[in-house]
Amino acid sequence: MLNLNNNAVQLKREILVKIAKLQLEGKLVEEVRTIPKELAPLDKEPVRCCVYHDREILRMRVMARLGHSVEDYDDEKRLGEFAQEALDRETPTWPMLTVLHEACNACVKSHYMVTNACQACLARPCMMNCGKHAIEIKNGRAHIDEEACVNCGLCMQNCPYHAIIKIPVPCEEACPVGAITKDENGKEQIDYHKCIFCGNCMRECPFGAMMDKSQLVDVIKHIMNGKKVVAMYAPAIAAQFRAAPGQLEGALKEAGFAKTWEVAIGADITSDNEAKEFEERMEEGHKMMTTSCCPAYVRAVRRHVPELEPCISETKTPMHYTAEIARKADPDCITVFIGPCLAKRREGMDDDFVDYVLSIEDVGALFIAKGIDVAKVEPLPGTIIPTVSGRNFAVSGGVAEAVRVRLKHPEKLRAAVINGLSKEGMKQLANYGKINAGTLPYTEETPNLIEVMACQGGCIAGPSVITNPKVAAFQLKKYVEAGAADKPADK
Repeated sequence: MLNLNNNAVQLKREILVKIAKLQLEGKLVEEVRTIPKELAPLDKEPVRCCVYHDREILRMRVMARLGHSVEDYDDEKRLGEFAQEALDRETPTWPMLTVLHEACNACVKSHYMVTNACQACLARPCMMNCGKHAIEIKNGRAHIDEEACVNCGLCMQNCPYHAIIKIPVPCEEACPVGAITKDENGKEQIDYHKCIFCGNCMRECPFGAMMDKSQLVDVIKHIMNGKKVVAMYAPAIAAQFRAAPGQLEGALKEAGFAKTWEVAIGADITSDNEAKEFEERMEEGHKMMTTSCCPAYVRAVRRHVPELEPCISETKTPMHYTAEIARKADPDCITVFIGPCLAKRREGMDDDFVDYVLSIEDVGALFIAKGIDVAKVEPLPGTIIPTVSGRNFAVSGGVAEAVRVRLKHPEKLRAAVINGLSKEGMKQLANYGKINAGTLPYTEETPNLIEVMACQGGCIAGPSVITNPKVAAFQLKKYVEAGAADKPADK
């Protein structure tokens, strides 16, 4: 996983902050054109061939942060015109991802390479274990015949000196469902029919060529127009900002939101309903049930493992239930979900109760633009106190545990957790699909509740987080212990 502290990530966040500041000052349309020049001055060493090429790529990055698809780029159109279109639009546009072909490095096809650490040893395990006879020793070093090689990786696995390395295409390597391939020019393209919007490509591309389309401009517009904009924040958010209970509510109020709802209250509703649904399914003789909270997982099953689709819980997600509560409290409000997840933007497009979805990066940029330090904000009391299990939805294993504590007979639960939808995680899903379809055996040890998180570690490790997941996990634990109910309320 690419470390959070890198220049590509910092650049994208800096653009968000600049856009937010200009919009809050009422200067977005007139001065957005200055951002590429500010970020790529003439006296700065260029990343590409020259500073002017860097600026052109920065124009595209600004477009994406304004919520536009870069595929619609027109180099004769001023950035101010794109900004005005962003301010005029009624709803976010499909898809949530966009590919900056100018930024893409057109990485060579994934392959294995012998480094100068090779000792041409007597054992020659690389040669001996290559089933395609693609390796020979020349001039005191192993050489790989690219034509014969099938990229199985056995040579790398068997080299005692670790002298053979894999040269990956990071975005393709990160995509668990094969949705990213090269076009005729060697640039990467996304098949949105296959894509599950896990955000792995966006997180792993070292050139920042895969970008999410921000909805921050839309939300700021409604706040500035005096609309009742309510924030619904996922439990993972407080861990990102190192906030004590109530401080995030205070910060969001200072940022202009009329009201805040902690999505952990929706998680409690989801847990209640999934526990009931699990008991009903087991009584009806179902083999297993899977959780429904992660939209990337649900899309992965529907697109790639249809044999498992009947097992997906029919219970709605915490985001949906929280948005429903917010709308009942104020039918005229504009609902904004805040989370670490790209797939939630896809889910939000299909949910009539959700108007916009912001990432942690978006909200962090808004706080910086308004000079808000969450750690120094006066705490505000929450409307409803969620449970420990509701807040722990943010970590892997948390959903299964929340269901378990609500069951009448928890001893009948056999839970399994797929911690991250990597390519290996997709294989696990496929095996459960085969079990459900009857092509693999079902035994008494087979899990009957399967929790799936697209991100390893859970939502605290989503593609738009701003804090190291290990630090966030520790911070979430402190947040939970500081102000959540011990157990679900009696119904």
